[in-house]
Amino acid sequence: MIETERLILRPWRDADREAFAAINGDPRVGDWLGGPIDRAQSDALVDRLMAHQAQHGFCFFAAERKADTRLVGMIGAKRMDDDLPEPGAVELGWRLHPDAQGQGLATEGAAAVRDWSFARLDADQVLAITAASNLPSQAVMRRIGLAHDPAADFDHPRLAADHPLRRHVLYRRRR
Repeated sequence: MIETERLILRPWRDADREAFAAINGDPRVGDWLGGPIDRAQSDALVDRLMAHQAQHGFCFFAAERKADTRLVGMIGAKRMDDDLPEPGAVELGWRLHPDAQGQGLATEGAAAVRDWSFARLDADQVLAITAASNLPSQAVMRRIGLAHDPAADFDHPRLAADHPLRRHVLYRRRR
């Protein structure tokens, strides 16, 4: 568990599934992720995050707002998938309900996860990726001290060649 001024980043619970499915089903969230996902897909994502937590001791954690104990999304780190540019690297990521965006929560949580990753994991760097057009996420990456590595930008292998979000940027910070 990671605690910040306004957030608790913690392992997933089955009780989080309904609220997380609502976040994942919101088109405003899906705009940057290739579209919203349904309850079954959201539950499968929670299953994968729980499995990652069990295997590695960390994941994209459930992000709970302290003020009202509401699940507002996920913020955390995971090992980068094998089909992405640097398999096994520590990837930072976040996804927040639109009502929780624009308040600095992503930056607050991601900075804490960055620090936690360097303190707890044997990683020489942390990475973050997003669609080239996702300027808000890129701003979070810069605010937490990651730098764009244009040589590592890539076409996301899980998006169709003509998908508007296919081109991705990679930001990194070395220890």
